[in-house]
Amino acid sequence: MLNKIFRKPQNELEKGGRVPAPTVAEDAELTSTCPICKTATPVSQLWEQLNVCKCGYHFRMNARQRLHVLTAPGSFSELYGDLESRDIIGFPEYERKLKNAQLACGEKEAVICGTAKIGEMPCALFVMEPYFMLGSMGTVVGEKITRLFEYAAENSLPVVGFTVSGGARMQEGILSLMQMAKVSGAVRRHSDAGNFYAVVLTDPTTGGITASFAMEADIIIAEPGATIGFTGARIIEQTTRKKLPDGFQKSEFMLEHGFVDLIVPRPKQKAAIERLLKLHERRAAR
Repeated sequence: MLNKIFRKPQNELEKGGRVPAPTVAEDAELTSTCPICKTATPVSQLWEQLNVCKCGYHFRMNARQRLHVLTAPGSFSELYGDLESRDIIGFPEYERKLKNAQLACGEKEAVICGTAKIGEMPCALFVMEPYFMLGSMGTVVGEKITRLFEYAAENSLPVVGFTVSGGARMQEGILSLMQMAKVSGAVRRHSDAGNFYAVVLTDPTTGGITASFAMEADIIIAEPGATIGFTGARIIEQTTRKKLPDGFQKSEFMLEHGFVDLIVPRPKQKAAIERLLKLHERRAAR
């Protein structure tokens, strides 16, 4: 019976975080079309623009690309890269979905952790991978981020995080939800030791990630137009039987209502984060 219920993929998470490949005519350069201004931009040009359209729309960016543009050359050292998920509760087709996700993005898991320098400032950092089951949080994602905060606390390092997630990974049941409390505890211990934590919320940051470590940073930055929230807008409307305001759960709405501190476009993020790390350098070095 369960096999029949879970046979067909129902959403982007179930598809393993894969996205349809852009179409391209023969002998033409691969392009991506902006959903806002409808401009088709060559992928190579988008990469040079940090995956930002000329109208300001922020396409999703994979984790390795973020690390490349954010960190000082040669400074990134990955931690816990050997950890990867397995089917711990016997969820139908989960092993196949994990393999599909790994093939889709070339990563073992939905987060990359390590140490690096941003400009001249050393830090620990985690970057979530949108193309691995939409950055969903399972036990390994929670374990890697927890270990990173513990490592940063032991070595008096600030933490910089980039979130993108559809929420807790349903294929791991209650064990995935337990990661919210586990990571939050590590964030608190890191903070109690006098260390700084900054996070950048990217599109989308939703579910259990929003309900835990994404909203626990000292400074919360968001990318323009990012969807940020716990429960989907449609579910909220159906539950409350009220029409939600335009732009609800977008980063601009969140800034207006005090849920984020800054909205920083991607080309300016490196300088903004380096400045924040410098401002908190004394505290982080305690």
